[in-house]
Formats: sequence, structure tokens, C-alpha cells
Amino acid sequence: MTTSLSADGAPRLAPVDRIGRGLDALSLTHGRAVAALLALCLILFLPGQISLQPMDRDEPRFAQASKQMLESGDLVDIRFQGEARHKKPVGIYWAQAAAVAAGEALGVPGARTQIALYRIPSLIGAIASVLLAYWAALAFLPRRPALLAAALYGACLMLSAEAHLAKTDALLAACATASLAALARTWLAPRDGRPTSGPTSGPTSGPTFAAFWLGMAVGILMKGPMVPLFVALPALGLSLRARSARWLLPLRPWPGLALTLLLVAPWFAAITWKSGGAFYAEAVGHDMLGKVGGAAERHWGPPGAYALVFFATFWPGAAFAAMSLPFAWRARREPAVAFLIAAVLPAWLIFEAVPTKLPHYVLPLMPWLAILTVLALSRGALDPRLRGARLTALLVPAIPVALSLGLCLAGWRLDAHTIPWPALPLLAAACAVAILAWLAFAQGSAERALALGILASALLGPAVLGVAQRSLPALKVSPRLAALRDRVPCPNPQVASLGYREPSLVFLIGTGLALPPDGAAARSFLEGGGCRLLFVESRDRDDFNAAWPVGRGAPAPLAEVEGFNLNTGRRVFVTAYAVAP
Repeated sequence: MTTSLSADGAPRLAPVDRIGRGLDALSLTHGRAVAALLALCLILFLPGQISLQPMDRDEPRFAQASKQMLESGDLVDIRFQGEARHKKPVGIYWAQAAAVAAGEALGVPGARTQIALYRIPSLIGAIASVLLAYWAALAFLPRRPALLAAALYGACLMLSAEAHLAKTDALLAACATASLAALARTWLAPRDGRPTSGPTSGPTSGPTFAAFWLGMAVGILMKGPMVPLFVALPALGLSLRARSARWLLPLRPWPGLALTLLLVAPWFAAITWKSGGAFYAEAVGHDMLGKVGGAAERHWGPPGAYALVFFATFWPGAAFAAMSLPFAWRARREPAVAFLIAAVLPAWLIFEAVPTKLPHYVLPLMPWLAILTVLALSRGALDPRLRGARLTALLVPAIPVALSLGLCLAGWRLDAHTIPWPALPLLAAACAVAILAWLAFAQGSAERALALGILASALLGPAVLGVAQRSLPALKVSPRLAALRDRVPCPNPQVASLGYREPSLVFLIGTGLALPPDGAAARSFLEGGGCRLLFVESRDRDDFNAAWPVGRGAPAPLAEVEGFNLNTGRRVFVTAYAVAP
């Protein structure tokens, strides 16, 4: 019995009933479900968009290249300062430049150095991927569990992180989800009795055709062959299973390929003409094949690394996703489960085999793991009585507890014994709700556990990215250095940095930031006349001081900044010198 009587004799709903009725109410119509997912995304993704500093190194590289597009008016070539940036296609740069141009048109002060404007495409991409995950889940599940699956994906830590970074990955996830959702509907329609044509749901409908091919085209402009790879692997595997590829014909391959070519060919032709083939040599020969053949930029990991970090990146759903794997194996011959396996397993194995490992590479696979998890839930496969199930579910409270302790330890060690006090109430609430999620699962209510896990994420994400990071100034080295420009006693100083060369400083200071190679060049910069500001990192200070003649040392320091470089994992100490005419 799940009800009791209140003091006035009226029935009082047990928590499991309240959560169930809440899910019923939110999924009463598609409009309500979409509104609920949109509200969840805004709670998860908006906090910290403005206050979080540019995160080295990829984010400010993308943002700076987009800024230079606006400065130069060249929408074909991609550059970071004077260096060609031929690693990714142009899509993300166009999107970021458009967002910043819109901000300038609306009168945003200093729009070109406001990192939040460059994050707008990622924010939109993350939200779109959640809504598309709901559309995808409807091919496998009724409306209520489809809402739960999309919310579980939206609540995962990896998507929240990518929604806060001005990079390609959130938009790539949206493109991959769109194309794979259309592929799923094409595969399942003739196998579950749905019509093969119709105004909204059939695989030959306009929305399905548009989702598949626009997802493909925009994905190619974002990150080259990745969306085609995510689509080709399950298409090939399922065609081998069916002993035919005719099930793909409703996607109208020839018109679709023509549309894709029409959308992507102009820029690829333009960059070929402008770079003389250098773009392909760098993007394919160096960037892509370099990651396949070795660990690019020190991002090496052994096979199995993604499976290990998955328990953090897909939190709060990771523990339940792991429990759903035995169900997936037992039901692997069912068309729906066969598609989910084909959408995840081949791509996952490829990523595990490639030496270069970055957690966000598997983000486009996470919507399908969320759908698999809720499908297993609907079949009763998430059972706490199974061996090791309760122990595995302890990961739900373990992650927020560990993250809360880690933030406190980081503040204590890096910021002169500072604790992120403003974030502690939200962090404690997230831990408490996560514990309740584990208790709900242990008591046999897996659906309530998933719902409480999503609620815990809605508390944890804003606590970390919206509040706690504000209390850790040691992590904001580049913003603190850029702020020193206002202390120089003359307007618009020329700026250089010796030693400290993070892209975030280039983005915040400007394209003209000079990066002298040694102490002698730094001294020449300071003596170049006019108003000048120089930053010297501690490891280069002796070289800088030795460059000055005996009896005439460097000018007195303007300020000193100490902090922690997340990218290198070490403390940094930077001294600022200024000269005025």
C-alpha cells in the first residue's frame, strides 16, 4: 500500500506516488514533455555561462578563431593569431561568429571578449540534443518513459560540461542524435507495425528525412566524418543482420546525398582553393590520423578508459546503464535492442582502441545508453535483488560526495585555505538527494531512483558551475592577468607574455598579444616605446632579469598573480611589468 491518512483523514500520497504522478502530469502531452525538458536544460546549463572563465585550451582556441573571423571578415580561412587552424571544418566558427555578431547588434558591451556569447551555440546544441533524444526515445518507448530517458541523458555531467564550453561537441551530439533518431525510426517502423509513411512519424516523412540529412550535413561542417561514422556503423551492422540494406531506402539516399553535398561542398571547395590543400593535410593527415596512430597532445589512455570514466561522465545514469547491459544481451535479437546495441557498441570499441582518449568523444552515444537504461527499467531489469546491484548503485551518491569534498580540498589547498561556502548548501542538497535515490533503488523503486538522480544533477551542476567556481580565483589566472591592463597608467597598452602562453590570455587580451620567445625579446618589447604591459612567468624570470645590463634592471613589478593552471596541472606565478611614456 502506498498511501496513508493525513491528520484530517485525507489520503496522503507516498513519495513514490508523488513522483509517479509528477511524471504522468509532465508527460500528459508532447508539449508538456518538451516544456519540462526545456526547463530542466535551462536549470542545468544556464548557471555559470557568464561567470565561468575561458577553459584552456580548446575553448579559447575556438573562440579566438571565431573572433578573428569577425575582425578580418574572412569567413573561409580559420586562424589563431597568425597560425592557420586547419583542424576542424568551419561550422562551429560560423555559429560562434553569428552569436557574437548578434550580441554586438544588441549592444552587449565588449561582445568580442564575452566568452558567454561564444558558448551560445553549445548551449543551443546541448538543449537540441536533449529534445532530439526525446524524439528518438519515442521510437522505442511510450511518452512517459521517453521523457525519463531524455531527462536522464540531459542530466549527465558530460553534457552539462559541454554545454558550458565553446567547442564543437554539444552541437555534434545534436547532429548525431538527429541522424541516428531518423535511422532508428527507419529501422523500427516496418518491424513494429507502424506505417512506412505519414505526416509525422513515418521514415519517409519530411521531419525524418530532414533530421537524417540535415544532421549529417551540419555534422560534417562541425566535425568532418564523425556523424557519418556514427550513422554508418549501425547501418552496416543492422544491414548485415537483416541480410539486406533495402530498409535504408525510405531515407531517400540520392536526394539526401544531393542535399548534403549542396550544403557542405561550397565551403570545402573554398578552403581547398584558399589553402591549396593544406586544410586536408592538417585536418586529415595530422589531426585525425594523428589521433588514430598515437596519443595526440598527451591525451593517451589504455583500452577500457572510456568504460571507467563513464561512471562519472554519465552520472547519474551510469550505474543503472551498467545494470541494463545483461538485459541488452538477453534481448539482443529484438529489433529495438538490436538497434541500441548497434548504435553504441561498434563506435565504443573503436574509441577504446584509438590511443587518443578524451571523455567527450563518446558523448553522442549517451542518448542511446539512456534509452537502453529506461527500456531495461520498463522490463523490470533494474532489480536491486540482483547480485551487486545495490553496490553498483552506490555510485549515485558517491560522485556528488566525492566532487563536493574535492572542491573543498581544492579551495583549501589552492586559495589560501578558502572553502566555497556559497556552494555548500546546494552541494549538500545534491548529496542528500543522491542518497535518497540510492535508498529508493534499494527499496525496489528504480524509476523513483532515476528521477531523484536527475534531481540531484539539477542541484549539483548549478552548484559546481554556477556557484563553486566563483569561489576559486586560483583557477582564473588569465582573467586576473587581463584585468591588470586596467591598472596600467595609460590607455590601450600593448601587451606581451613571456612563458605563460595559454590561449585564454590571447582571447581576453586580443589577437595582438605578443609572445616573445625569450628574456631578451621580452626586454626589447618593454623598451619598444609607448604604453606597454608584460607578463613574465616565474620559470622565465631569471632569463628575463639576465637580459638587462648590469646596473639597470627591469622596472618595478606592477603586480603579481599566483594561481593554478588546470591544463598543465601545476601552480603558476606570473609577474606583471608596465612602462608608460
